[in-house]
Amino acid sequence: MKIVVWLLSIIPAVGSLTVINRIEPYIFGLPFIVFWATMWLILSSVCLYICSIIQDKEEANE
Repeated sequence: MKIVVWLLSIIPAVGSLTVINRIEPYIFGLPFIVFWATMWLILSSVCLYICSIIQDKEEANE
């Protein structure tokens, strides 16, 4: 489970850098790459929090 969580947080962020490495377009006043990095930071945190809750519930049931 820990490997899956690690892969879910790293692969999309690192794997897409070659595709999104550009300044245009601007989203919310930010260059695209800055917006992309910020979005993945927030989404990774939310996904890891959800995985933590699920894992805690599974451990409580054991």
